[in-house]
Amino acid sequence: MPRGDANADGDDIVVYEDETREKEAGRFYELRQQEAKKPGSPNYCLADFIAPVESGKADYFGAFAVTGGVGIEKWMKAFHDDHDDYNAILLESLADRLSEAFAELLHLQVRKEYWGYVPDENLSLEEMFHVDYQGIRPALGYPACPEHHEKANLFNMLKADEIGMSLTEHFMMRPTASVSGEFFVHPESKYFSLEKVGKDQVEDYARRKGVSVEVIEQFMPSNLNYKGI
Repeated sequence: MPRGDANADGDDIVVYEDETREKEAGRFYELRQQEAKKPGSPNYCLADFIAPVESGKADYFGAFAVTGGVGIEKWMKAFHDDHDDYNAILLESLADRLSEAFAELLHLQVRKEYWGYVPDENLSLEEMFHVDYQGIRPALGYPACPEHHEKANLFNMLKADEIGMSLTEHFMMRPTASVSGEFFVHPESKYFSLEKVGKDQVEDYARRKGVSVEVIEQFMPSNLNYKGI
């Protein structure tokens, strides 16, 4: 799903089934920074980069899941059984680099072709490495969205199982040489870290997702500004 019709509903991102925007295909639940900022600095949430429902504006949201590791398990096992750690590490590193490169290529195609919002972009590799392009692709489970449950949302919506990708019960991606995340194209979208959040937001987030507070606390303990479970 390089792109889907979407709007923000508070801190949720609503993804619609089609351009009529009459029926939801699903939601992505985001979290907002709560720590005190200097005057004029906002407390970011990824949903801020999508037009709110009440604006009446049609906006879009993207998601992706790519892997370079399908089918390498048997080779990894063969190398380990042969005590060939060098080739095992080399194969795993190659698969990791391929998946990261594919994610970079896909983002480039989104910017120039699929979404085509900067068709004339002509950046050097160095500029791309420094993220000198419009838009971001935050990975689920990382600083801006550290709660791993959302990977299940993403995998279900993308039908990632059809390309051999899956999640463990603790939301680790399989194959391990995989990358997934969200696409935002707003000109002011930027990477940020969620940092610490309070129990009030954890309770609201759990309510929105329909799970217990304890479950959320279990999966983001380092982001709590209080003692959880």
